Amino acid sequence: MRSLVMKFGGNALGTVNALSQLQGIITRETQRWDRVVVVVSALDGVTDMLLEAAQLAQVDNRRGYRRIAANLRSRHFALVDELPLQAPARATLGADIDQLLSQMLAACQAIAKDLRDELLASASDEVVAVGEQLSARIIAALLRQHGLRGAAVDSRSLIITDAVHGNANPDLAQTAQRVQERLLPMLQLDNVPVVTGYIGATSAGETTTLGRGGTDYTASVISALLPADALWIWTNVAGMMSADPRELPEARVIKRLSYDEAADLAYFGAKLLHARMIAPLAERKLPLRIKHIFAPETSGTLIAAAPESPKPQLKAVTNVLGLSLRRSQSGSLAGVNRLVGNTVFKTLGMRSEVMIASQSSGGSFLCLVIPTSIGIDGVDRLQRALKAKMSEYPEKMPWQIETVSLVTAIGSRLDNAPQLVGQVLEALAGIEILALSLGASHCSLSVVVRLADAPQAVRQIHALLLNSGSNSD
Repeated sequence: MRSLVMKFGGNALGTVNALSQLQGIITRETQRWDRVVVVVSALDGVTDMLLEAAQLAQVDNRRGYRRIAANLRSRHFALVDELPLQAPARATLGADIDQLLSQMLAACQAIAKDLRDELLASASDEVVAVGEQLSARIIAALLRQHGLRGAAVDSRSLIITDAVHGNANPDLAQTAQRVQERLLPMLQLDNVPVVTGYIGATSAGETTTLGRGGTDYTASVISALLPADALWIWTNVAGMMSADPRELPEARVIKRLSYDEAADLAYFGAKLLHARMIAPLAERKLPLRIKHIFAPETSGTLIAAAPESPKPQLKAVTNVLGLSLRRSQSGSLAGVNRLVGNTVFKTLGMRSEVMIASQSSGGSFLCLVIPTSIGIDGVDRLQRALKAKMSEYPEKMPWQIETVSLVTAIGSRLDNAPQLVGQVLEALAGIEILALSLGASHCSLSVVVRLADAPQAVRQIHALLLNSGSNSD
């Protein structure tokens, strides 16, 4: 039995035209594949609205979070009103929306009654989980209206995670059992499950989330454990790009990436993919394709195993924020590594990954990547937390902390291409390089630069990439 998992992101769901495209794609693929599973995000911007509601509840701003609930209701009802649904289906869907928003308000009220100074990630997870549930109900109803057996599935019944709220990790053994017990029987009855992305639950039933962009991770885990034959991600761009097209309009679609290249692209800032989603696919050699929802006939980007002897080439350049720590003395880094690790975990709910560490007789330098999944305020929160913690040990921790950029050239066999690496560094003439590193996967060359220099560094590396024709394969 050939199985396909398709993930639809929030930017591919928010309009009637997009939902019409989605319905047409799913209808067509159910005729080509034996089994189809759909994984969906919340509508574009909804997760941010729900996070804001949780933050307003933390300061007991009842009017604020109720206003957000009312806006969410208006937005989802306006979308439903434009869909070609029969009256009974429309009424049922309206009742579902109201019930879910009532749960959201109840979660906000629970936060408001809590006297803690900080918003607990576990409480925030309860609020934001509503977004994907809303979109899954709408899409399942739309599929049923068009003759498919669409069924909304709350992924908390499937994705079992640890208790790291806000950035949870799936327990693959327990999740595999749930997929076989609950998802597979639905497929055997010719249902089209519409699974909520991003959210999961602990074995005790507490709601968790997988980090921003976590719907990709949900789709990856389900694809690996079903197992599926392929995973397609539908978005509003033509595929993985050689650079962020919002910053560089000349960016091009990358036709093919290896798993390692895609993982490094995601880790170093490409927002189309969740950084942790590649590993389950690579382990099972399951192909992933990124496709444009409004150009479904185009091939997009294929992510699969690398050819046996790939030629060295550049394929993309990324830019992601980082934090650098510098001191004017050498010595053991064990203490600062431990302090940074503990602070990152307490502040962001994830383990730190020091990306570059270097020492000389006159100084020490550390730099860690700030994953895009932590949200726009994560860098500031972490920097404040690190400074506060280090101020407790002024003699042992004389470190200067600075927000920096990590500009990364992504490509194949960079470990075997000294001339190409030299060209990248030569392209950065005139820009101060604070540190550099060749990734362990041999697919990335990262340079740490000051924030103000990052746009120029990206442009110059991308110009090299285009002039060499590197990303054409």
